[in-house]
Parts: sequence; structure tokens; C-alpha cells
Amino acid sequence: MGDILGIGTTHYPGLTATDEGMCSLWQTIINAPLVDQSWQDPANWPDGMAEEIGDDKGVTSAGRYRERMWANLRKQRQIIDDFGPDFIVMIADDQYENFKEDIIPPFCVFGLDDEFEQEVWSDGPLAKIGNYWGEPADHKVTLRGHREGAKYITTGLLERGIAMPYAYKTLHSATLAHGFNYTALFLDVDRRGFDHPIVPLHVNCYGSMVIKAGGAFSHLFKEFDDDGLLPDPPGPNPAMCHDVGTKLAEVLADSPYRSVIMASSSWSHCFLSPNSGWVVPDFEADRGMLDALEHGRYDHWRSRTTAEVEGSGHHEMLNWHVLIGAMDALDRRAKILDYVESFIFQSNKCFAVFPAE
Repeated sequence: MGDILGIGTTHYPGLTATDEGMCSLWQTIINAPLVDQSWQDPANWPDGMAEEIGDDKGVTSAGRYRERMWANLRKQRQIIDDFGPDFIVMIADDQYENFKEDIIPPFCVFGLDDEFEQEVWSDGPLAKIGNYWGEPADHKVTLRGHREGAKYITTGLLERGIAMPYAYKTLHSATLAHGFNYTALFLDVDRRGFDHPIVPLHVNCYGSMVIKAGGAFSHLFKEFDDDGLLPDPPGPNPAMCHDVGTKLAEVLADSPYRSVIMASSSWSHCFLSPNSGWVVPDFEADRGMLDALEHGRYDHWRSRTTAEVEGSGHHEMLNWHVLIGAMDALDRRAKILDYVESFIFQSNKCFAVFPAE
């Protein structure tokens, strides 16, 4: 029987940038042409936002914020190292990177080669600006895959009634989606090397927004003309993600492997949340999800609707919904390492571990 460790983390792209780059994104969003102009007046900001911005547009806050993120990611890296998995099932989203108009599956397991070399700064969000580590655009990073593990998982899910697509090659991008790459880079923040093999599990988190938003916030800069047609189909709903997680846990529990199930995403994304005017996270919704997580009320997670997900900017939390489905099946409870709120760094962050028994 396979031993399983659960991890919830973030791949927040801002952490790849310098402090100046990280804190410039809120200015881009707040000045977007389709965002209510009232946000440009500090008198309309919620309490605490001006203090976080400070007198340097958030640079000082960015430095403090980054160190808190790195501290949590170092803790999670140590937990993973101590566990010593055969591989990590890394659940993240494709944001209009490898899945575009020609094929957008709800889920997809990716069977990496045993070594997969990439120029991670040559493509994706923030690729054209300087990164935190000062690495050049042609800097090569090698990740390890586990193709046999990917085959085992996909076969097991199919046998259990989950119509799971799989792939062995990237499609539109020479690199993995940034949700996977940045997670690995952050878990190797000190550049000691990241040798744990990964099995990427993609989720179409952006659903009907994936083309419209271009995988980020294009929808804040131009109207999307759908010619009166129906919107694009949604992503998988929380219940579907939960059920995939349930079956994933069954597959891995019956396997010969020692594995980590890791969901990587931040929580409510401001630029996806009409509830909060596209500018700040949906704090109320996030706190409700956190309370349910801390008290093991996984039914609250599973019962959410697509409309609730999209209203709160919880699109990327569908990655976590797969994790929660797995932990529910295993009767695991979360240990919250940290929960971090912010007005100007686009999303709230949660760091959690579900210890192996």
C-alpha cells in the first residue's frame, strides 16, 4: 500500500520577479481601462491597503512578503525531503500555455521524461523582465519526471471511471505551464537542486475565462466580443475535481509508490473576482474556505458551484479541490502552516500539509 503525503502551496508568479516587479502588478491592474476608475482614488481603498502600499508603492512590503513566502516554501521543501517520495503528483493549471483553442481538456496527466530540460525564463508570465535570481533568459533548468508513475495513475483513473487524458509532449510551449515550473523553482528557492520526480496533473481552472483572459487579466483591458454566442464551456466544477481527487487517492493508496499529492495555487485572485471589483482578493470567501479546511468540513468545498468559484476569483483553487478530494478519501486533516492575506499582491496564500499516517 502506497504512503501518501498531502501538500497545499502556491506558484504565485510575482515571486519570480524583483521586489519592484512584484509590487508593480497592482498598479497595472488598478489602472486597467475596464476597472472602475474609483479605485484610483485612495479614499476608496479598504482599510489597510494604503499602509501596505506605503510611501514606496509597496516595495518594502514586497520584501517582507517575499521572505514570508520563502519561509513557508522552505518548510514545505523540508517536509517533502523528509518524506522521500518516489514522485510528486503536482496539480496545477494551464493558463493558455499548452492548451489553447485546438484542445482544452478539463484534466490531463503529463508523463515527463526522466529528465526534462527547459529554459524557464524564455516563456510565460514575467518572462521578459528580470527575475529574483538574476538568471538569464537562456538559463536551463532540469526537472525529473516519472513516466511510469504517470502511466500507472492514468490507467488507474481510467479503470475507476475517470476519463483522464494524458500527454507525453508539450503542445504550444517549449516549457511546462508556469504553475508547475514556478512551484518547482520556489521549492528550490535556495538553488540546491530539485531532484524529486514530478507527475504534472493539469486542471482547466480558468474554464470559460481561459481564452477571454488569455490566462491572466486580458479581460481587464479589452472587451471580449462573443458575437452573441454562448460563453465558452466552464472548467470542471468543485464536485468533479473532488471526485477526481478521491479516485487519485485510491489509485495511489493501492500503488507500490510513496507519493506526494500537491496542489499549487493561490486562493482568490483579485483580477478574476467581480465580487471585489477585480482589484483586491475576496477576503470573505477565502476566510470561509479556510475555516472549512481547518475544521475538516470538506463538504463545504465539494458543494461549491461554478458561479461561486468564478464570483470569488477561486478559479485556480480547483487545483486544491482535487487535493481536498484525495485528503477526504484518506480521512486526513490539514495542518495550516500559514495563511497570508494581502491587498496588493493579487491573491491570498495558504500553506498546508496533510501528514502521512
